[in-house]
Amino acid sequence: MPPVIDREKCIQCGYCATICPLDVIKVSKEKEIIVKYPEECWHCRACAIDCPMHAITLRYPLSHMMLHVDVPGKE
Repeated sequence: MPPVIDREKCIQCGYCATICPLDVIKVSKEKEIIVKYPEECWHCRACAIDCPMHAITLRYPLSHMMLHVDVPGKE
């Protein structure tokens, strides 16, 4: 699931595009922030954490939301 940009909060600073390690987020020719390669997102949260306006949220795939369970007796 790709990052979601809240257009009402976004100030088009482009910082998210600068820090995205996989270039998922880009600045278009019209200076608009777009999610250009949504299927490439690793859900690292760099864009969401560092956005100065908190305009980016991530929707995690089910596989990312699975709980880790320790095996009893393994220490």
